[in-house]
Amino acid sequence: MTNDETTDTTPAAETATTTVADSPAAPRKWWALDRKTLGLRGAAAVVLGAAVASSVYFFVDGKGSEDLLAAHEEAREAACHYGPVLADYDSKNLDTYFEAVLDGATGDWKKQFESTSTELRDALTQGEVVSKSTDVQCALRSGDEHAAQTIVVIGTTISSLGTEHQAKPGQLSMVLDLRNEDGRWLVEKVNSPLTTAPAQ
Repeated sequence: MTNDETTDTTPAAETATTTVADSPAAPRKWWALDRKTLGLRGAAAVVLGAAVASSVYFFVDGKGSEDLLAAHEEAREAACHYGPVLADYDSKNLDTYFEAVLDGATGDWKKQFESTSTELRDALTQGEVVSKSTDVQCALRSGDEHAAQTIVVIGTTISSLGTEHQAKPGQLSMVLDLRNEDGRWLVEKVNSPLTTAPAQ
């Protein structure tokens, strides 16, 4: 055996050990890289989950706001419709008037109007009163999806025996409390603190 042969000979086990330890594909280094990758992916998943949750929250919250705004507008429109119903009547045809008022009424207001209808009929008939609405303005004061309070201002003309059947301008201001019953806004309280009588 020559010296060259002795020098060039290296144990196979030692060569294999060195190769595995230094290789980029060694199991220990691959595991370290994988853990880092998994950590980044986990962080991304958390961020994505938070983003999805926020999107769902804002969607639900926005949907709730849309429902509330829709309810407000429905209540305001109901008040705008009911105001002229109260202000339009003719002593010669009061049955239609009473039916229309009661159709949009509920609760205490309905009971109150029913209990005073006889006296009201007598007074309007004896005075030969005719009232017509000329314009209406209404606004929401407060409310949610179930109840609301509105302000209604109605311009009117009223004629009677007292005005010698000449139509005189007047104004009626009302606060209407409404309640949502099965999707329909009905008036449950009427307060008229400011009523301007027709000019004499």
